[in-house]
Amino acid sequence: MAWWVATGLLHHQNAFFAPVTVMLCLGMSYGQRLRRVIDVTIGVAIGVLVGDIFVHFAGSGVWQIALVALTAMTIAVLFGAGTMLVTQAGVQSVIVTTLVVQQEYAVSRWVDAVVGGCVALLAATITPASPLRRPRAQAAVVVEELSSILTCTARALRQSDLDLAIATLTRARNSEHALDELRDLSAEGIAVVRLSPFRRRHLPGVQAIADLMEPLDRAIRNIRVLVRRASVAVRVGEEVPAPYVDLISSLADVTAEIAVQLGERRLATGSRAALAALARSSSQVEPQTSLSAEVIRAQVRSVVVDLLMLTGLTYVEACTRVPAPADGLADDYDEATPDLG
Repeated sequence: MAWWVATGLLHHQNAFFAPVTVMLCLGMSYGQRLRRVIDVTIGVAIGVLVGDIFVHFAGSGVWQIALVALTAMTIAVLFGAGTMLVTQAGVQSVIVTTLVVQQEYAVSRWVDAVVGGCVALLAATITPASPLRRPRAQAAVVVEELSSILTCTARALRQSDLDLAIATLTRARNSEHALDELRDLSAEGIAVVRLSPFRRRHLPGVQAIADLMEPLDRAIRNIRVLVRRASVAVRVGEEVPAPYVDLISSLADVTAEIAVQLGERRLATGSRAALAALARSSSQVEPQTSLSAEVIRAQVRSVVVDLLMLTGLTYVEACTRVPAPADGLADDYDEATPDLG
């Protein structure tokens, strides 16, 4: 399409930069795609324009190449550009000066680059790459990973497997990367549906995924604390009674159910009853003198609150579904314990 616009409508010969700019812009990774399209478009346009001007007035040569690259990148920096925009400005100016130096096409190449960028922006806006499906799929991946981490934690406690406990703790600490990817996808989805008149109806669904960021982040941090305490218990030989380990297994099961519902593009309202039942079980477990056991129980209860929020409940509504423990001690769900180990 970019080639057709440049050659058919504008009557430019050898409109090389029109399709090239489209490919550079749309060949971006998913996160922050529209911003990158804009950056690349501006960068290419600056580079081609500066290169065209130099070729037209100074021709091509060693000193011209060095000067044109420096000039293009300096202009980009003066605009407050990021790394990608500055790089594209320098690269495209060098290409114009060295590979396509026909002076009779000067300046028209800049127009071709602008045409390509506009076509890329239009394509990114009208036909975005699944702005709703990808964030939901990634949310399911994050929750499924949390379920697997909990399952491995319970197995490490039952088998007193220190190697498994340490490996699981490493997985728990690395789970933050998957959440970062989800955060990027969610931001991209919101940007796409707000800009595209054809995708506005998807905004509530994409916003619903964005609303999962806070409870997911809290759940990840609470689970990380739980896994760290479990690994300490295994390392020092501290006994964690079976009912406490069963709480972890039950939490893993309900977390897996939530992942399935998110993967099916449904809010996980069907897991509220199971989470409430798990909360009741945690409140009825006989208190222990073991520090690790009680920390694990407290973290399970905190994660239950986080997961209830994933099902669409508010923080206050989630807390009301977690009864006070039998020992009468109050829970504190305001903030997850920081991962210090």
